[in-house]
Amino acid sequence: MRPLRDAQLGAFTFFASALPHDVCGSNGLPLTPNSIKILGRFQLLKTITHPRLCQYVDITRGKHERLVVVAEHYESSLNDFQKLGATVLQIAYETLEGLEFMNKHGMVHRALNAQNVLMDGKGRVKLAKFGLYHMTDHGADVDFPIGYPSYLAPEVIAQGPAHHSDTSQGDNPLPSGPKTDVWSLGVLLFELCTVSSLTQPSRALMIDRSLTCLCFFPLGCIDDIVTVLAEEHGFTITLDSFGLPPPTPADLLADPVFEGVSCLYTLYQQPVGLFSSSLRCAHLELPEDIGQLCKDDDEDYLGERSIDEVYHLWCLAGGDLEKELTNKEIIQSKPPVCTLPNFLLEDGESFGQGRDRSFLLDDTTVTLSLCQLKNVRGPLGLLDLIQSSLSQSNSSNELSCTVNLPLIIRERDTEYQLIRIILFDRLLKAYPYKKNHVWKEARVDIPPLVRGLAWAALLGVEGDIQAKYDAIDKDTSIPTDRQIEVDIPRCHQYDELLSSPQGHRKFRRVLKAWVVSHPELVYWQGLDSLCAPFLWLNFNNEALAYACMSAFIPKYLYNFFLKDNSHVIQEYLTVFSQMIAFHDPELSNHLNEIGFIPDLYAIPWFLTMFTHVFPLHKIFHLWDTLLLGNSSFPFCIGVAILQQLRDRLLANGFNECILLFSDLPEIDIERCVRESISLFCWTPKSATYRQHAQPPKAQADRSASCFGKTATHYSSDYQDMPKTDLSREPLALRDLKAEVSPRISAEDLIDLCELSAGGQTKKSKAGKPKILAVDIRSIEDFGRGHISGSVNIPYSTAFSADGELAQCPATGTLQSFRGRVIVVIGHSMKSAFATHLVKVNYPRVATLDGGINKMKHTGLLTVPSPQI
Repeated sequence: MRPLRDAQLGAFTFFASALPHDVCGSNGLPLTPNSIKILGRFQLLKTITHPRLCQYVDITRGKHERLVVVAEHYESSLNDFQKLGATVLQIAYETLEGLEFMNKHGMVHRALNAQNVLMDGKGRVKLAKFGLYHMTDHGADVDFPIGYPSYLAPEVIAQGPAHHSDTSQGDNPLPSGPKTDVWSLGVLLFELCTVSSLTQPSRALMIDRSLTCLCFFPLGCIDDIVTVLAEEHGFTITLDSFGLPPPTPADLLADPVFEGVSCLYTLYQQPVGLFSSSLRCAHLELPEDIGQLCKDDDEDYLGERSIDEVYHLWCLAGGDLEKELTNKEIIQSKPPVCTLPNFLLEDGESFGQGRDRSFLLDDTTVTLSLCQLKNVRGPLGLLDLIQSSLSQSNSSNELSCTVNLPLIIRERDTEYQLIRIILFDRLLKAYPYKKNHVWKEARVDIPPLVRGLAWAALLGVEGDIQAKYDAIDKDTSIPTDRQIEVDIPRCHQYDELLSSPQGHRKFRRVLKAWVVSHPELVYWQGLDSLCAPFLWLNFNNEALAYACMSAFIPKYLYNFFLKDNSHVIQEYLTVFSQMIAFHDPELSNHLNEIGFIPDLYAIPWFLTMFTHVFPLHKIFHLWDTLLLGNSSFPFCIGVAILQQLRDRLLANGFNECILLFSDLPEIDIERCVRESISLFCWTPKSATYRQHAQPPKAQADRSASCFGKTATHYSSDYQDMPKTDLSREPLALRDLKAEVSPRISAEDLIDLCELSAGGQTKKSKAGKPKILAVDIRSIEDFGRGHISGSVNIPYSTAFSADGELAQCPATGTLQSFRGRVIVVIGHSMKSAFATHLVKVNYPRVATLDGGINKMKHTGLLTVPSPQI
């Protein structure tokens, strides 16, 4: 969106038509409220940006089908054109520019009048309320007519109003075309020509110039008036053109009468988007003196921020649309008894009231005061805050106290969000050059206002995504269409945007584009839920929603959507079971004893990456972190969810657990994210190895550590690491299921146990090594060579007759390392020892893939010196 500059934010309200409550659609579902339909159509208006049109910003839905629209606004209108020094010819040209741009987007104004042709501080035309006709489906979804009778073309009045109850195509009036706006503009210009306040010479000159333009407008009904007016002022005009077919705005702009006007304006060019083949800086011109780029102290920094950004901050600063409209008496509350249609007395006599006129259109626009926003930190505090933010390139010193607050509080803090928005705006404009910095700042948090673009950057979306999306056939029928049609009306339909007809249409197009462009994969139920977050964030950019979804699935759900995905799902669930045992053996043991396996509850979790079980607002916070992790991070999220339900799961049996997961209790997402990161940092990379994961990429992106310095080791997928003799070997699914604890590779063991250059073992903050290697070979074999720092607990003597660990110094060391990673090492895979440790509730137990044989050729084994 363009900057606010000298504009203001304005709000107006109206009611959508109410639908009967006892009527269902052809699919058996209740009819979509008209207010929801209007809300869905409105979203397109936010993308219509032109210097001659007031920018639409937002729409909110209230009670009783009330809608409140927020848009760019100016106090001056066409009634003030003389004060601003504008000419009729200039107004005609600029208005036609706006109308032509609307026509290119398939829209017409239909509500032109003097109050809806606004004028900015420079006397330029800004058309307001141009989207009312579009968002109401040509007036079918409201009980009032769109347009003003004095300015409507005769054919529009003859058609009558549109009625939503009409079911046949023939009963509905045809939508108005561009020529209806030409009529309205002609009437407006004629009114301007007859302004009585003008002096006689000025009036004659203005009429002379204006009627030359007016002769092209279909004003046949006022031919005589025009003729009399021309004769009265002593000039002649040819009205032969009145008999021609009415022109369109594009036709009129090409007329020679505007040659002198058009040269004053540069051709408007649509801004280049972030993901495009065009250069975003192609027209950038730097001054000779770079110092001129610095703003003056009295610069209105708030005016340089985009309109949607200012409105977002206004809301965070306590802005309330309904309160603003109520204060101006646009919204008037009434006691419920006064809203009854009539009163019936005992004798049958009734006293009724007329139609409540508050449900008709009141086109008054209320200006939203920005004083509260500007005074966030004092009289000029906000402007100072913006200026200081523009001079900084990182967030290390910005509101350090706020960073430590819960995320939900940070997202509602006006000052904090302003700084984060400015920072991300700068980084995203430099994407992909600043991709690493985007990753770095995303680890702190992602501002909701820029979440869609930030996610695309984290997923590595680049190039001309629109051209790729347009090239996909989304219209030809395919067998999947029926299933998509069934799934969409059940997908996040509590959300007003996704439940709108426009939302359903976009759902179908994006899902179908994905199915068509991935012929090796198929549509599985749940793909719609996976699409929902991307579509919500990029509702007006289907191409970006599709591109993000196409980048997300291979990274986290590789081959999940094969026609036969059983082997992929089973391997995934088995690894998840091992992760539960690795991090919470007590819970794992209990769930296994009652037979409550992940197959019964976790498939919807991972097939939809939790979008099927959580509402969108929680998914946004969850995925902000998920996108920073590799393909193993969802395992940690799953374990974190189970740990929040731990007490209830441990106290219940199989049936109670089934009921618990049929209606999942409230999950604290911020706690879930925090614990997931901790689990992720404690999990060796190779422990989550899957042979059905995404193959290694040509060049793994290891440029950014996921969650800070403590997780640098885990920032990239294990599958992306170059394979060596020390890497994990693929394991048959049957053998994988037989093991309770995960395996780790010799590479991970070396990395976690490796001595530094000074010969010191890596230690945790508590002062002990993060990992303990337990060698279960015999004493003799251990003496021939072992890993430095490992302890020897021979498997043959490890357990007593009652199955408990035998007491010895080594088992004492093992007990002291409880809670750290314990890697069991043998000649081969002796998983029984690791299985026993899990059964006695030892957490973080793993086994070395390939046993000690993997380490023999590394030269890292230690042979103890002989005793003298």
